[in-house]
This record gives sequence, C-alpha cells and structure tokens, in this order.
Amino acid sequence: MPVNTIHSGGIMRRLLSAVFAALAVTATFVLADPAPQAAHAAACAPGAGVSVVVDFGPLGGGVVVGCKLGDPPTGLAALTGAGFTVTGTQRWGLAFVCRINGQPTAATDPCVNTPPASAYWSYWHATPGGAWTYSSLGASSFNPAIGTVEGWRFGSGQAPSITAP
Repeated sequence: MPVNTIHSGGIMRRLLSAVFAALAVTATFVLADPAPQAAHAAACAPGAGVSVVVDFGPLGGGVVVGCKLGDPPTGLAALTGAGFTVTGTQRWGLAFVCRINGQPTAATDPCVNTPPASAYWSYWHATPGGAWTYSSLGASSFNPAIGTVEGWRFGSGQAPSITAP
C-alpha cells in the first residue's frame, strides 16, 4: 500500500509540473502577441512594425494613425492589430472591408454585398514619406513588410489625404 501512495504522489507531481509548464508556455505566447491590441496613437518607430493610416475624412471624420508592432501576416492583421475594428460583408465576410470603426453606419450601407464603387474603403501601401500605391491585392492576401505604411480611405478610390508617416 505505501508503494502505491508514493507512486501516486510521483504521478501527481509530474502531472502538476506538466500543467505549470503548459501554462508558462501559453502565458509567453499571450504576452508576446495580444489580440486585439490597443491602438498606438502614432506611426510605428522605424523597424518596430507596420503603421496604419485610416482616412475618415469623406465620412466627416479625420485621419487616424496607428501602429501594429511586429510583423503582421496580412494587411487585415495590421489594421486590426493597430486597434481598428473591421466589419466585412454578410456575403463575402472580410474579403471586402465594409466598415472600419463602425463607419460608414449601417443606415448608409447594410454591408450585405460588396460596397459600391463610389463608396468603399480603398486599400493602399507606401513607404514612410513615399507616395501611396493602390493595392492590387485584398487586405487578407497582402503581407506588409515591417517599416511600411498601410493606408485606407473611404470614398471612390482616392489615396489617403496625408503623406505616409
């Protein structure tokens, strides 16, 4: 009987050690890349991540700049990682960005199908201080490089109204 008690205690210690090791690994991953992360209210420092510019001007708002620290795998991850909320369409999901931070409102566009060519979020890329280039890929397919700038502007396809920070 004492042998079983010692053996059970050994199994319990190994089990607890494994649980604590798994928790430590999980905590490391959670701390390394929290999602969603709070918006950084400015462009990224050089080499720190991908800057994101969202131009709400045509909707009556201003321009908001955020930062996704690290190397996001997609433009969509950069946008959400910089603290912006995104709504896709009912039919196509996030293949078409219909709203950023709740704009345009549901009264303006119910986000059922693709937005019209006169009122959509156009997607752009730039280097800091460089010219904007219209994206030939959707935000879910494009992989932005660290140090670059992603741009979004609502309207009929115009580039963001500020120089890439």
